[in-house]
Amino acid sequence: MNVDPPDARPILEEDLHAYVDGVLDPRRHDQVRAYLRQHADVAHEVEAHARHRRALREALAPIAEEPLPPGLNLARMVAEHDRQEAQARREPARRWPWGMTAALVLALGVGGGAGWSLRGVQAPEGSGIFALGREAVRGYDVYASDATRPVEMGPSQRAELVSWISSRLGRQVAIPDLAAAGYGFVGGRLVMTEHGPAGLFIYQDAQATRLSLMVRPMAVDQDTPTMKRIDGPHTGYAWADRGLGYGVVGANEARVLHPLADEMRRQIGEELRG
Repeated sequence: MNVDPPDARPILEEDLHAYVDGVLDPRRHDQVRAYLRQHADVAHEVEAHARHRRALREALAPIAEEPLPPGLNLARMVAEHDRQEAQARREPARRWPWGMTAALVLALGVGGGAGWSLRGVQAPEGSGIFALGREAVRGYDVYASDATRPVEMGPSQRAELVSWISSRLGRQVAIPDLAAAGYGFVGGRLVMTEHGPAGLFIYQDAQATRLSLMVRPMAVDQDTPTMKRIDGPHTGYAWADRGLGYGVVGANEARVLHPLADEMRRQIGEELRG
């Protein structure tokens, strides 16, 4: 599975916005197009936004063809519109109205205490994907490092664990199978976060390298493409789908964990959508 080149500049919201507008320089346009080929969920949202823009233009076409009122300074209006668009692209902190937050950087603080910092999202750090990332790191630090009792229920109780966590969260959850990637399912437990209960599932490979998956309901950022962090003591990816947030954390390098996070998201999506 392809992952982002380690030396590539991250694809940000303004890049995706400019891609839809057709105003990227050729090299950046090719980079965004390559990214979209590797991230189907983001490409789907970009295409949906493009269709919406086309439909809006068609709907407003009759109005655009009406004669302009006398004295209307069209040149000034166009110049102001261009100025505002240029300013918006220089300010990545502005959030797209359609909720696109793909490929933005999640930065983990030392020991996870500083939480995950997401550039380009206009949301308080105590909520949404910020909070989920911070809580996922804490869950990993506390339980994945526990050699004696990292979980409440083991792999033989998988069905019971799914039922228990689903009942406590009020939402059906799914536990991905990473055996094909060399990671066995250690088990899981219910944990408490700042935003209510969450399920925490732990995996381990033959070298005893562990990774964890946290899942909980989301009040903010209920549908978010997979986001990554690029520094700190842990590697972490997070996303939200239909009101459930997922945070994958491990000691692995990004090139190792990214495909695992993608596979988790694929399996969870297929199982929950039936």
